[in-house]
Amino acid sequence: MQRPRRSSRLSRRFPKLAGRSVMTDKPLTGLRVLDLATFVAAPFAASLLGEFGAEVIKIEQPGGGDPLRSFGTRVSKDSTLVWKSEARNKKSACLDLRKPEGAALFKRLVAISDVVCENFRPGTLEKWGLGFDALSALNAGLVLLRISGYGQTGPYAERPGFARIAHAMGGLTHLAGMKGEAPVTPGSTSLADYAAGLYGAFGVLTALRQRDKSGRGQVVDVALYEGIFRFLDEVAPAFARNGTIRGREGLYTVTACPHGHYPTSDGKWVAIACTNDRMFERFAALVSAHGAPPPAHWFKGASRVPERDAVNEWAARFTATLDRDALIAACVDGEIPCASVADISDIFADPHYAAREVLRRITDLSDGQTYVVPNVVPRLSETPGSVDTLGPPLNSHADYVFKELLGLSEDEIDKARAAGAI
Repeated sequence: MQRPRRSSRLSRRFPKLAGRSVMTDKPLTGLRVLDLATFVAAPFAASLLGEFGAEVIKIEQPGGGDPLRSFGTRVSKDSTLVWKSEARNKKSACLDLRKPEGAALFKRLVAISDVVCENFRPGTLEKWGLGFDALSALNAGLVLLRISGYGQTGPYAERPGFARIAHAMGGLTHLAGMKGEAPVTPGSTSLADYAAGLYGAFGVLTALRQRDKSGRGQVVDVALYEGIFRFLDEVAPAFARNGTIRGREGLYTVTACPHGHYPTSDGKWVAIACTNDRMFERFAALVSAHGAPPPAHWFKGASRVPERDAVNEWAARFTATLDRDALIAACVDGEIPCASVADISDIFADPHYAAREVLRRITDLSDGQTYVVPNVVPRLSETPGSVDTLGPPLNSHADYVFKELLGLSEDEIDKARAAGAI
């Protein structure tokens, strides 16, 4: 099946783009994404697509909307800082898929869209008569992203799951913490959500590329724990080959040294990563210049790594003699990989963050306030993504969705509202 030409498809589904050169548009201009999901994982995938031009319509439950609206620091009745940042570049419309009238309207939207993102428990859409078979019958090219705690198959598929559960299930929590002590939260409590969302966006783009060839969409199935597990370098092959069970490594790592977090004289910390003998030679030269040369046999990793505790103690004694900025400057001069263990105040003051505009300042037209959010990743040289709007007020694009896209009359809208569908 041959797909329609991109320019004609844009003109038909996005009339306001008619006559514009698609070469000047963002890479995903012309794609429409229906975001049914809540909290972070699948909505993050939709946000990534929106940053590069996809039109993302956030379908929310009438009444309260996405629970993410009340998660984190509240800034208005229906918004938090998390919502403002993570629901960027989206339009909001309320639609209850559990109502027959709501499901019918949703199907009409599916027929003119490219992607649906959801993160309900497996079987929920099917229970509403909105499973992939039903949706693809309306739109053969539809790509359905499904993110859940354990995936769509397997004995755990119906279990509820959140990022913390995924960190535990995926093997990351076991590795987080000090040796011999309790496992701790591995940084962000939402890390697995963001990892799954990133894999979800990649899966959607891959499925859309295949659709360009075949004309048919497919399901993209992402489990929260699987993205975390995929990040764990050689943990799986090392266990399969040698029975090795990596434990908590605390400040350092077992594969290289000095490679970890080291204190400074002003009570701060730096990360140093001497991943090979050449890096160690440079670090050793720096420490030697301060009067503490290492034993000669440490210059070979085969001898150094087995004595990593002693190596790390030697490195820490040195780093503790300099303040953070002086230590970083000395490492930079010596071409030694080193960085501050930065908190958010350090990040806001960092000239490199500023030069690369990693922090995006944007005024939200809905309330007139200026917010700072993380900017777009990755950077494209010719057609970069952007943060154009922040998380929208609840149901603020209902007229656009129901009147402009679906062509509903006021009477039809009133009937749908009376039925509790919108």
